[in-house]
Amino acid sequence: MTLFFTEMWERFSYYGMRALLILFMTKAIVDGGLGFDDKTAGAVYGLYTMGVYLLALPGGWLADRLFGLKKSVWYGGIIIALGHFMMALPGIQTWITGVSEVKESLSTLDTTSFFLGLILIVLGTGLLKPNISSIVGQLYPAGSSKRDAGFSIFYMGINIGGFIAPIACSTVAEYDMHLGFGLAGLGMVFGLIQYKLTGGALDGYGEAPVVVTEIEKSAQKKLRSITSLIGLIGAAVIAVLFTGVIPINASAIAGASGSVIAVVAFGYLGYVIAFGGLKKADKNKVGVIAVLFIFSAMFWSGFEQAGSTLNLFAERFTDRTILGWDIPTGYFQSINSLFIIIFAPFFAALWVWLGRKNLEPSSPLKFTFGLLLLGLGFFVMYFATKIAASGELAAPSWLIITYLLHTFGELSLSPVGLSLVTKLAPNGYGGQMMGIWFLSVALGNLFAGLIAGEASGGSEEGLAAMPDQFMLIVYTVIGSAAVLFLLKPILRKMMGEVH
Repeated sequence: MTLFFTEMWERFSYYGMRALLILFMTKAIVDGGLGFDDKTAGAVYGLYTMGVYLLALPGGWLADRLFGLKKSVWYGGIIIALGHFMMALPGIQTWITGVSEVKESLSTLDTTSFFLGLILIVLGTGLLKPNISSIVGQLYPAGSSKRDAGFSIFYMGINIGGFIAPIACSTVAEYDMHLGFGLAGLGMVFGLIQYKLTGGALDGYGEAPVVVTEIEKSAQKKLRSITSLIGLIGAAVIAVLFTGVIPINASAIAGASGSVIAVVAFGYLGYVIAFGGLKKADKNKVGVIAVLFIFSAMFWSGFEQAGSTLNLFAERFTDRTILGWDIPTGYFQSINSLFIIIFAPFFAALWVWLGRKNLEPSSPLKFTFGLLLLGLGFFVMYFATKIAASGELAAPSWLIITYLLHTFGELSLSPVGLSLVTKLAPNGYGGQMMGIWFLSVALGNLFAGLIAGEASGGSEEGLAAMPDQFMLIVYTVIGSAAVLFLLKPILRKMMGEVH
């Protein structure tokens, strides 16, 4: 229960803020936004969502070596809340002073507090997100059938937070975007309060590493000092980049970051295959992870456009009026979580039912289904963009159907990928392979932001080109599904007995 509600409120804060993020960046300064063009806003969005996944790797390491899982969750939640309140700062100042007519004079404070807030949220999420899941795993003995049930309940908390947050924060944001960010932070505070009040249920789980000898104490002290120094230097560099360099050169930095992630991931996988001392069967399995890495990044680069490209489409080109009331744009960000809550049990039951009849698709085939459903979702949006390009507003049903297909794709691919990596990883490489897998998610998130900057229809020329750009996404994603389908026999052979 403690972890369920902590994660629910953390996801409330994340998805509540994410629903407003690109809308706030592209909104004119005089209207209370940052006034970024679509390309810059998309690149910043991609860098931020990429950072959330990248920082999970050092966050897990710090928990294992220094803080312990429980303290990492606590510290991470505090940092996340501070980040949201930092983003809310200009709105809070305006609300307190009542000086609503000087929004333009607050633009410098707006930009600085916005980027510093993003940095804090990335750092805090890196500490909290991987470690709270690890505590859930510790609650159940190895091999216990209750573990999967426990994670299913935990996953439900994630999606309840993801469903409620965009509605709540977008409603408040109708009055002031900054207060919407503030409500997201308040949600994280609620999570921290209940985490502290009910934390006694976690006694004995996620504790800090036990240090006994003087040598161990000295080593840990040095490690704390080194980590603190690296953290301070890293935070300073990131702060300078985000507040000074990234707003100007966001697209170039995002492109370079993507190249670095790809080189690191494939360089490491190649090193493990060539010099890891693995048997041929294990080398083949690592090779499968390398191949599926590409298709995973492809999937997430499309799926994660929900908060960027599709969010802007809902804002600019969707008829959101019902009975004279304009539906806040961010409400559409709740649709995916709602569909997950409804359909996840059906998908889980479907795989079990097919398995009993020896008809369950292999993991590569499930990946293929995921990509195909993603492509079909963008094919639906192709027709919606044709309506927008003609000067008409598209009906909300286009987005709803797209999110439904994308959710089916997520349920086909996301849990399967995580499970498959744990099965394919050679002994002694489990954590490292999972870290590499999260790099594919980070890379996909980065590309999603870059695509949003090109396919958002922010100008007359962009609007006219939008249908062709969406059709290009369809060709790319469905083409990837076809390639993966053709590779399926080879991958099955490389996987051995793993399915």
